[in-house]
Amino acid sequence: MNILVFGKTGQVARELQAYAQVTALDRDQANLNDPAGCAAVIASQTPAIVINAAAYTGVDAAESDHVQAELVNSQAPKAIAQACAAFGIPLIHISTDYVFPGGGERPWKPSDATGPLGVYGATKLAGEEAVRAAGGPHVILRTSWVFSAHGRNFVKTMLQLSETRDALNVVSDQIGGPTPAAAIASACIEIADQLRMDPHRSGTYHFAGAPNISWCAFAQEIFARARRDVTVTGIPSSEYQMVAVRPLNSRLDCSTTTKSFGIDRPDWLTGLDRVLEDLGLASQTRPEVT
Repeated sequence: MNILVFGKTGQVARELQAYAQVTALDRDQANLNDPAGCAAVIASQTPAIVINAAAYTGVDAAESDHVQAELVNSQAPKAIAQACAAFGIPLIHISTDYVFPGGGERPWKPSDATGPLGVYGATKLAGEEAVRAAGGPHVILRTSWVFSAHGRNFVKTMLQLSETRDALNVVSDQIGGPTPAAAIASACIEIADQLRMDPHRSGTYHFAGAPNISWCAFAQEIFARARRDVTVTGIPSSEYQMVAVRPLNSRLDCSTTTKSFGIDRPDWLTGLDRVLEDLGLASQTRPEVT
């Protein structure tokens, strides 16, 4: 199965290349700043499946860079989806929990009303809407708190900070499911195979790691397993100044993904151990978080 991946150096794109035989496109081959060029690549290669694993992910930067975020997160997916629909090619488009307003404590269902808090979430939501409007077979896969041994992510940031600091304040009122990029890659390949056989499974789905946890508790687990002596103190989001507002509730209800594709939520604790091993750090296994 010829799988074309937009993105080559991002976390999920890197894991897709490690997990399966895919054709991953870097910016020289398909630049999301050029939506028409992305569509042309699809037309020239006519793959069996397209996975859009590329995005403008600078949550804070997007607040002052709306035009660029809109181009990459909305206009490029629109062009990609329209090209896929024209050739009947199934598309998997990776999205985010940031499309929701982040209130309450109940996990968000795919059918829940959206309400992004900032530009990043708004542009990702616009990208979702464009994929649906294109009318082709597709799966929009929303995920959250992605981490891996590659790129920029919370796990690597915490480890880097621990090199020079023995105490950190981390927000404790934002709750979500950390998700290993490797698990997302595996899910994408499984979904691609099933979607190709049954396009009627098209729709919006959620995929996030279990169990749900706060950023503060996640940081504590990272340091414990990496054997780093760092004291982590929980603070409210109001005491941690960021340009863009973050959702307090990033919990995702992934039950329809399990029902439709037989894919369960991944255990992020196991994923964290593997990432630490990839980074050359011995993981000290601890009892599972409850």
